[in-house]
Amino acid sequence: MQEWINAVKIELGIEESPDVNLILDVARDAAHSVRRPAAPLTTYLLGYAVARGANLQESVKKIEHLAEGWKSEESPEA
Repeated sequence: MQEWINAVKIELGIEESPDVNLILDVARDAAHSVRRPAAPLTTYLLGYAVARGANLQESVKKIEHLAEGWKSEESPEA
């Protein structure tokens, strides 16, 4: 996967290296707490927020907190 990440960074002109585990954790939380399609959208929004100056760690904590209290649309109770 690192080869893919490096190729995408080059293609998009990005020098910074992502915290892969942190981003995958956020994607997992969104996929399991909301719905699977929420994972890529959530990580996109996280990246957008960080690009606009938001702190990565604080943003991740906000998303994790939101996901913890979210009632999944895929659960039988939903």
